[in-house]
Amino acid sequence: MNIRIRERLTLQFTLIVTSILLVFATGIYLLSSSYREQEFYARLETKALTTARLLIEVKEVDNDMLKIIDKNSINAMFSEKVLVYNSANNLIYNSVDDESIPVSDSLLNAIRRLGQQRFHLGLNEAIGLRYVEGGDEYVILASALDKYGRSKLNNLFWVLIFGFIASVIVTVIAARIYSARALKPMSDIVRQAERISFTSMGIRIPEGNGKDEIAQLAITFNKMLDRLQSSFESQRAFVSNASHELRTPLTSITGQLEVTLIRDRSGEEYRNVLRSMLDDTRDLNQLLNSLLYLARANADDRLVRISKVRMDELIWQILGKLRKQHPDYEVELTYSEKIEDENSVVIEADEDLLRVAVSNLIENGCKYSDPHRCIVSLEPQRDRLHLRIEDAGIGIDPADLPHVFEPFYRSMEVARKGGHGLGLPLAKRIVQIHHGDLSLSSTPDTGTRVDVFLPYVQS
Repeated sequence: MNIRIRERLTLQFTLIVTSILLVFATGIYLLSSSYREQEFYARLETKALTTARLLIEVKEVDNDMLKIIDKNSINAMFSEKVLVYNSANNLIYNSVDDESIPVSDSLLNAIRRLGQQRFHLGLNEAIGLRYVEGGDEYVILASALDKYGRSKLNNLFWVLIFGFIASVIVTVIAARIYSARALKPMSDIVRQAERISFTSMGIRIPEGNGKDEIAQLAITFNKMLDRLQSSFESQRAFVSNASHELRTPLTSITGQLEVTLIRDRSGEEYRNVLRSMLDDTRDLNQLLNSLLYLARANADDRLVRISKVRMDELIWQILGKLRKQHPDYEVELTYSEKIEDENSVVIEADEDLLRVAVSNLIENGCKYSDPHRCIVSLEPQRDRLHLRIEDAGIGIDPADLPHVFEPFYRSMEVARKGGHGLGLPLAKRIVQIHHGDLSLSSTPDTGTRVDVFLPYVQS
């Protein structure tokens, strides 16, 4: 059974307050009952002692006079009875002629042994006292019905019952009002969130006072919306840029084919067209591969295939392939003097993705320098491997530095040399999914330096 938070809060609040009221009312009733009983027994004890003194100590008062005094006392209790027994358990005084308290010898002996005994006779409370005077021992029994005390206790009982019921009703109403007011910010968040869609990502949740827990929830939710909006905008821009980049070589190939088919051409002309189309096809293939690797890098990190990778061997493989594609590229690989153990250049990584990242960085270093040369160095550190790529090329303008890791972003100088603006973003993402760090520093007309730090063990 699904219970809404409002009903749950109302129920919990009502149960808590009801429990407190029940304990409070029960405590009041029990304490009042105990106080009534103690007070009444004190009155019985006083009555018993008074009767005993008048009967035993005051010689002028006989039994008949004492009965008259008991009956006409303003402090007489309802259904009051007083009995006095001597040491032989013989009744020597009874305040009521036709009634008596049923008394056994065992009860009288128990009273003598204990000195005092309290007991009930039906609704009546009774007390037995041991009384000693002039060397003689007596037992005084006093019994009465606390009619007024019980009536007051009964009134208190019904007052507590009706007060408890009324308090529970008020508590339920107050709990519903309180829960509604307490959850109103949540309701506002729900209503505002329902308005948010792909076409209205700019809407934000009201943050209230910005201090309480609900405000913190709204702030966190708005931050999440900021990230989602940024992600959607980046995705929209990525799709737009990718479409444009894919359209360029396809348009070039289509245009060349259409122009070539207009009339017959010589064999050399056809070869030139095919060479141009081959360059466009290679460019398109490179773009598609970059997009596929970028999509793979942006997928779930758990899909990354981790294995032991020896970094120096990986770089040599990259350099061998790069020299075949670009014979004019020159790369110098240097090692730190700290390298003594071959395991110091072994890391845990996805070899395919890491090859793409390092290849892009080295190729960029050579492409944007004149002559096409860069320096690659490896330096083992305590818990990570440091890879540095430096070139003495055109550098990057400070205004372009914040954007170099955005997909398809190219400055004016870089655009003239070709490329699609995916090399650095792809390398950055691959390093991130390996829990590493990539930083770039550059000075225009001086060169660029890229520092990559990769941990030995994936965390």
